Amino acid sequence: MAWLVLTVIPYTLAIMLVAVLGLDRGYRYRIASAWLGLSSIGSARVFLGIQTRVTGMENLPVGEKSPAVLLVKHQSTLETFLMPALMPHPLAYVFKKELLYVPFFGWAIGLLDMIHIDRSLRTQAFKKVVAQGKERLAQGIWIIMFPEGTRIARGQKGVYETSGTRLAVQTGAPVIPIAVTSAKCWPRKAFVKTPGIVDVSIGKPIPSVGRHHKELMQEVEEWIEAEMRRLDPEAYR
Repeated sequence: MAWLVLTVIPYTLAIMLVAVLGLDRGYRYRIASAWLGLSSIGSARVFLGIQTRVTGMENLPVGEKSPAVLLVKHQSTLETFLMPALMPHPLAYVFKKELLYVPFFGWAIGLLDMIHIDRSLRTQAFKKVVAQGKERLAQGIWIIMFPEGTRIARGQKGVYETSGTRLAVQTGAPVIPIAVTSAKCWPRKAFVKTPGIVDVSIGKPIPSVGRHHKELMQEVEEWIEAEMRRLDPEAYR
């Protein structure tokens, strides 16, 4: 935690400097993803003994402007940091606006092409997600969402909300389901972490054109939860 606090300050200042200089917004994202990669891969391996094993990279869409909506299993903070370090495209997270007030971290994400929403304004919030999501996808930025909404304990399943598949259906972008076993090493709300291997499994793209968002989310949920049981059978005995 001390390392994260120390390193986030210079990276945030670098992002702010790039913004002040008016340089391409892509520079800001590259600085942010470098810090996230340092935190989730390099630092996690050195300080905590946590390694990441990724399968299914070949399932990701190819092409500079190929759209995608990533729907990811959410067990800890680790995958939040990890995904930008792994993905070949810039990512836009959909997150609650309260995070913008977190010193340095919130300031940094406020200067990136993310989508922050007010959860109390559900209809307006989703309209904002769709409008800004279309813009980001057209720029070659992938949208990433955690359909369970919050971190879920190992071996448990949350309620899969349909915002991600609604966005995919309205934009025509394929959905990429992703299973992550981060709670094996980095449980939610746990200060102490455990050395080990975190598996990240990327599923094949699921077309959204002509689909109903509820049916599509059901397919995403079934794939992720089945894959979680395959990757971490001990948690589901």
